[in-house]
Amino acid sequence: MVVDLDYSPKDLNRIIEMAWEDRTPFEAIEFQFGLKENGVRKIMRANLKRSSFELWRKRVKGRKTKHSSFSLSTRFKSKNQK
Repeated sequence: MVVDLDYSPKDLNRIIEMAWEDRTPFEAIEFQFGLKENGVRKIMRANLKRSSFELWRKRVKGRKTKHSSFSLSTRFKSKNQK
């Protein structure tokens, strides 16, 4: 795994997990980590195999749930979190 200087390995793993989740919009990632869609794309490209990155891009490109409006009162939580 390639580690970005601005994020800990734990944060990178969480960003990648959130990016893979269908119902987590890019706005939630931006709210938690200050990372816009372009930054998420760069992290995904750097940390995934090429085929995995291409599969992810195909899944999220134009997906409404990844590009929804974001309310600051909404809390995003993975099913894996307790």
